[in-house]
Amino acid sequence: MDTAAAVPPGTTGDTADQTAAAAEPSPLRSRAAALRNPRLDPYWLAGALFVAYTTLSVCRYRRMATMSWDLGIFEQAIRAYAHLQAPVADLKGPGAHILGDHFSPVTALVAPFYRVFPTPVTLLVVQAALFALSAVPVARLAAHLLGRGRGLLIGVAYGLSWGIQRAVDFDFHEIAFAMPLLAFALEAIVRERWYRAMLWTAPLVFVKEDLGATVAAIGAVILFRSWGRRDARLSALAIGLAAFGVIASALALGVVIPEFNGSGDYAYWKKMEGGEATATIPLDTALRTLAWVLLPTAGLLALRSPLLLAAVPTLGWRFVSHDDHYWGTDWHYNAVLMPVVFLALVDAIHRTRRSRRPWLAAYARQLPVAVAAAGVALTSSLPLYGLTEPDTYRKPAAVADAERVLGEIPDDATVEANVGPISRLTDRCRVFWVGDTRGIAPDYIAMKEDEPRTPQHMTDYARQLHPDEEYRLVGASGGVYVLKRVGGDRA
Repeated sequence: MDTAAAVPPGTTGDTADQTAAAAEPSPLRSRAAALRNPRLDPYWLAGALFVAYTTLSVCRYRRMATMSWDLGIFEQAIRAYAHLQAPVADLKGPGAHILGDHFSPVTALVAPFYRVFPTPVTLLVVQAALFALSAVPVARLAAHLLGRGRGLLIGVAYGLSWGIQRAVDFDFHEIAFAMPLLAFALEAIVRERWYRAMLWTAPLVFVKEDLGATVAAIGAVILFRSWGRRDARLSALAIGLAAFGVIASALALGVVIPEFNGSGDYAYWKKMEGGEATATIPLDTALRTLAWVLLPTAGLLALRSPLLLAAVPTLGWRFVSHDDHYWGTDWHYNAVLMPVVFLALVDAIHRTRRSRRPWLAAYARQLPVAVAAAGVALTSSLPLYGLTEPDTYRKPAAVADAERVLGEIPDDATVEANVGPISRLTDRCRVFWVGDTRGIAPDYIAMKEDEPRTPQHMTDYARQLHPDEEYRLVGASGGVYVLKRVGGDRA
């Protein structure tokens, strides 16, 4: 074909070339268009959540606002894994094997990262990544079934859900690994990818001893959802998965944990007994917790999905316990319910929005907006709201002073401490919980006190802890007091 014939009359060759070039998308435009691909929405959302979760937890750590000893316990165990040693957590008692407390070998996966970055911040970042990753299947399934806009709304509501925010704010816990496993497993069930769902579900038994019951529940859900296929092999595998979960929990509770702790028992059975605690869970507490789980997250519609069966074991063991921490809405105990509830919501909306009852169909179609709005509104009273406050990002002078005092404790020293100093010591010292050294006289005692204390008060307290030893105050600043054992100079 003659090139000149392809050029419109009155148009020069150069102008034609420019017109053709303009018609072709530039590499930059192509890249921008690719980044706007709807399939990437769940990953962009997960990235934003990762930044928010990491910032929240790391800023809390910087402010020395750790809420419990759990971060120190997990760091001790993971530090041991990182050095190919038995996972001993001295904070649970000198020489205490962590698998004798909870069966959570999955935490060993953090060890390679901790070996490279030996700091408790590594644990917090890993947890933030796991929580954020769990948003991917939630948002992806919602977009697949309900459309891009509703999918993003459900994803945002999940990321802002109160159960996850409380968990992110409360140090590090092994349940972080359960979040993506549960989310990917339940997404696969709704998509009828049965074998993939089983593969995502089975590893839950290595996250915590009680999650074997959740594995069994998911096996039952797979059996129920796939029953119409009349696939004998699939049914047998679903029943096998349920049996695997039950057996795994039974072995963990009755054999593995008692063997590692040497007591022949599972210590947390005591929380299921009455003792001095309330004999039964107060009805108002149970109803309040259930309302928080089902109302702002799903508007009760999740009750229409069989996926909600996966939440029953977690709710069950909490409600038969006699520890009020298990009953409430604080701490991390509700986090594993969030993937279940939100994916049950997505499933229920998909199944209900074409209901023959117009009011129910309309309610289902509007719920994504409602739960997203509830998530945003409730955040004003939840931890992530702290990201809007300047003080969140400031390290108080008192914390710098406290760190300077704690820095005087030499590496590899034995230290008895309460919550405040723990996270600044477990990466380099052997740390015991205050009052639980079991006859060991530590080189140092480190205490964070809310009220000012005199040197005499602190030395008297040290004498109460260790009557046969003498300790003297060697540093006090930022509310932290450090005492050294007289005659305890390290070689």
